[in-house]
Amino acid sequence: MTASGWSANQFSALLGSYRSELGLTAAGTTALFGIYVLGLIPGLLLGGPLADRRGRRPVVFLALGTSALATCLLMIGPAASAFLWPGRFLTGIGAGALLTAGSVWVKELSSPPYGTAPNPGVAARRSGLFLSAGFATGGLAASLIAQWAPHPMVTAYLPHLFLSALAALCAARAPESSPAHPGTASSAPAPVARREQRASAAEFRRLVAPVAPWVFIAPTVAFATLPGLVDADLKGWQTVYAGVITAVTPGAGILVAPLARSLAARHRLATGAIGLAAVALGLLIAAFAAAQAQPVVALIASMVLGAGYGLCVAYGLTEVAALAPSHRLARLTSYFWTLAYLGFLAPYVITLCTGVFSPPTVLIGAAVLAVFTLVAIAYRGTRRARAH
Repeated sequence: MTASGWSANQFSALLGSYRSELGLTAAGTTALFGIYVLGLIPGLLLGGPLADRRGRRPVVFLALGTSALATCLLMIGPAASAFLWPGRFLTGIGAGALLTAGSVWVKELSSPPYGTAPNPGVAARRSGLFLSAGFATGGLAASLIAQWAPHPMVTAYLPHLFLSALAALCAARAPESSPAHPGTASSAPAPVARREQRASAAEFRRLVAPVAPWVFIAPTVAFATLPGLVDADLKGWQTVYAGVITAVTPGAGILVAPLARSLAARHRLATGAIGLAAVALGLLIAAFAAAQAQPVVALIASMVLGAGYGLCVAYGLTEVAALAPSHRLARLTSYFWTLAYLGFLAPYVITLCTGVFSPPTVLIGAAVLAVFTLVAIAYRGTRRARAH
């Protein structure tokens, strides 16, 4: 999970370097950032069912290999920029498959009989913490290497190759929590299983799906959009600043983990509601930072957006763990991550919208949408509570 987060974010910190060193346009670098999502979607949608049928470990090994190959293609990019496109696409495929199989594997290994996590929600949130650790360290490490090391757009990717090899060694020693089996049928009678499946799918659509895209809208706005709006006066430190933001944003997501546990204990929807409120507040602060071109204010906005990210991902994974039967856990998890990673398209959408509106206006509009989402899930949650 840490290797997956690292692979996704190591490129983000180098966006400014690609613009300045390779002469790529802002739209071109944003499109390279977004093509990652096009790889993620098949990786997520195929990785989940495959992990349910073939087991967690084979899918994780395949995903790690794909991710390492993608990093090698990105390292060729400075000599032949055409390799950046398949590199980013394969990064998405590897990360998507790794997220679905890996997050379910972490959850299962944290729960009895393998682990001692007190409840499925705590076990599910652990994968979000490991992912956030990769997000936080990958971007920062890449930016520091790019700032001072020779051949920065090659050497910045070397740590991920080492991490992928280390992850493969660790995965080889971990027990397989779901051995391969051809079917995924429930042990419950067919009519009962179908009713349970429909009920869980309905709950997922009502209460999880609306929140999922905000999981990555928040951090991608922070580390892919904000630096380019406020770094005009940084004079040569743009890459380091971008790296700091890519570390601070998911770092804040890690720090709010105790708050996520406390909120989940109080009310089932509280974690998601507070997470959306934090995202809306972070977007408003980001709009002010963009209007005033203030890097320090943008850093504060990134922290708030990171907190919103951490709370929303904890809410989503906890809800999926509660809704899905064991034989469909990887599949439903893949649906959650697919919707979440649609948020990676946010910087590209913002770039398109800034052709008509100013960046602060676009960010304020995004904050309004986050508030609407918060109101919608609060209303649906209240109706569900009354029904029960």
